[in-house]
Amino acid sequence: MNKIDLLTGFIIGILASILGSYLLITFFTDFDFINGMYAMKSEGKLGKIITLGCILDLVAFGILLKLNKELMARGVILAVIVMTLVSIFI
Repeated sequence: MNKIDLLTGFIIGILASILGSYLLITFFTDFDFINGMYAMKSEGKLGKIITLGCILDLVAFGILLKLNKELMARGVILAVIVMTLVSIFI
């Protein structure tokens, strides 16, 4: 049961990061999501977009702590660590 909660939190964290990146690209650039990702990668700004997209993970973390879902909140932190490593190596 504990591993399921951790995995659920990890999935919530990854989806929140993708949603944040999507919102950032569609609202603040002239590109759609896929073309924006390609353009940001060619400009070397994809890591910054992923990092800014992780702001929604902070919201998810706060909500999960408020609901006393500490293991899911740990999964969100794990997702942030994974997204950090991804943004470093991109």
